[in-house]
Amino acid sequence: MMAIGWTTSGEAMRGSDRRAEGNGRPSIAPERLLRDLLLQAFHSVRSERQLMEPLDCSLLFRWFVGLGIDDPVRDVTVFTENRDRLLKGEIAARFLRAVPEQPKARGCCRTSMSRSTAR
Repeated sequence: MMAIGWTTSGEAMRGSDRRAEGNGRPSIAPERLLRDLLLQAFHSVRSERQLMEPLDCSLLFRWFVGLGIDDPVRDVTVFTENRDRLLKGEIAARFLRAVPEQPKARGCCRTSMSRSTAR
């Protein structure tokens, strides 16, 4: 199993560091937001508010999403606003295109598939 290179994927999402409109709160980095969304999907968490509860307690969850032990958990409204902006924009699509390219760049997979003649 290969790990996702978050820094490589993060490079595909440059230009998305903005402040939340109107209130000046810093936006969540796209790669961290995508980690949050993956965690939410992997553990079948139904809402963002329910996701923030285990993030406050679980060191494993905090590590996966890139939070330190003393880092504050993200505000739910900021998370929701950033998630909506991420999914509406081109950022998520660029990330999803960058992920499968990583094994190819590392030489871990072939670019062309040979067809087996055995039937």
